[in-house]
Amino acid sequence: MDFIELKNIYKTYQLDGLGVPVLKGVSMSVNKGEFVALMGTSGSGKSTLMHVLGCLDRPTSGQYWLEGQEISKLSGDERAILRNHKIGFVFQSFNLLPRTSAIENVIMPLSYTASNMSDSQAMERAAELLGRFGLGDRLDHEPSQMSGGEQQRVAIARALINQPPILLADEPTGNLDLRTSEEVLQLIGQLNAEHEITVVMVTHDPNIAHHAKRIIRLRDGVIIEDDAAVTGGIMR
Repeated sequence: MDFIELKNIYKTYQLDGLGVPVLKGVSMSVNKGEFVALMGTSGSGKSTLMHVLGCLDRPTSGQYWLEGQEISKLSGDERAILRNHKIGFVFQSFNLLPRTSAIENVIMPLSYTASNMSDSQAMERAAELLGRFGLGDRLDHEPSQMSGGEQQRVAIARALINQPPILLADEPTGNLDLRTSEEVLQLIGQLNAEHEITVVMVTHDPNIAHHAKRIIRLRDGVIIEDDAAVTGGIMR
C-alpha cells in the first residue's frame, strides 16, 4: 500500500443549510519520500485537500489511508494524536508566538505529545535544528527581531521537532521576497532529498510548484493533471 492514499474523497461544507461541495471525488497516492506540489487557483480545493491530508478536517465521504491505517473515520482526538506525531505544518503566515524566543517556539509542539525527551534534550534538539538552518545565533530572538525568511526557518524547525515523516507546507513562501523564497524552497528540497521527508506543498504559483518533483493540479474540486514537474525538483 502507498504511504498516503486517498480514495474517492468528497468534502461538502454546509452554508446556511445548503451543501457546498469543495472536493468532488479526489483519488491520489503519494509514495514515501516524494515531494509533491498541489497546484490550483483560489477555490480549486487545494487548501481543503491539504486540511484532509493534515488530519485537520475529515472528508464527507471516501477513504484516507496513511501508512496502512484508515483514518477517515477517526475521532477528532484520534486525529490530533496522529497529527502531532506524524505531520509537521508550515504556513504562509509563520504562526509563531510573538513574544516567545525562537527556541521556545520550536519546542512548543512537544508539549502536545507524549515526548520522551527531557527539557534539556528538547532544547538541544531545537538548538541543533535552528543551527542547521543558519539560526544558531538567533535562538533567543523573538519573531519581531527576525526577518520573514528567518521566521519561516523557525517555523520549519518547529514543524520538524517531533521528527514527523510528513511535512505539509501551505503557500510557505507567500509572504517572502523572491530571494528569500528561493532559500526556503532550497531548504525544503534538501530536507526531502537528504532525510526522505515526504513533502506536500500547496501553491498557486507555477514557479513555486516546479521546485517539487511532481505536480498535481486541481480545478473545481477534482484533479485535472498529475505529472512529474517539468523543470524538476531542486535536489536531483
